[in-house]
Amino acid sequence: MAFFIFIQKNNMKSYPVPKDVFTFFKKLEKNNDRDWFNAHKPEFKAIEAKMKIAYNHLGELMSAHDQIEKIKIFRIYRDVRFSKNKLPYKTHFGGSFARKKPELRGGYYLHIQPNNESFIATGFWDPNKEDLLRIRKEFEMDDSEIRTILNDKTFKATWGNFVGDELKTAPKGFDKEHAAIDLIRKKQFIFTKKYTDKDVLAEGFLNDVDDAFKKIRPYFDYMSDVLTTNLNGESLL
Repeated sequence: MAFFIFIQKNNMKSYPVPKDVFTFFKKLEKNNDRDWFNAHKPEFKAIEAKMKIAYNHLGELMSAHDQIEKIKIFRIYRDVRFSKNKLPYKTHFGGSFARKKPELRGGYYLHIQPNNESFIATGFWDPNKEDLLRIRKEFEMDDSEIRTILNDKTFKATWGNFVGDELKTAPKGFDKEHAAIDLIRKKQFIFTKKYTDKDVLAEGFLNDVDDAFKKIRPYFDYMSDVLTTNLNGESLL
């Protein structure tokens, strides 16, 4: 079961990520077993409480420019049933920010991990087959608008290019020689931005994350429009 946190307005101007989050996870990396964790669980719970405040604060910042419906912080316990890695605990915090559905599409994610492994991600991780086909059909019909967004200097300086899984060739029903095949063959439509440990512990880190998320909006506005209309531009809502 995941943690659910709902945004509460308050007067916080800034909230830094606590420094002890990295210290704890570095120790956990070397002692990833239930005995050690249970002995240090009070320390973890204190850090977790501070991280909930940090995620909640970021959600508050984001609510000034987007409609954030729900914030979810993932638990530290790993599901090892179908994994070769049997270590019981994650060595990072992860949290997602869901936009108001069904009219607003896309999602945000903040990952906090030591050794310069922190990052933020946004976009579409696992679109269902209907959404995936609709996106591909839009690119097939007209890829000019999405390319204008992707090639914008401000957008590109923050988010770079799409990352994620893609097919090696054209999906069924699409021409492998189509001019937009580089977009059509993608299975995920994700952007990521990496941060060093020093970046994360800086006082203005959450403001920087919020600013990056704010810059994704032209992409989200475009994709929300695509996924809530048919190919004739008629609303599906």
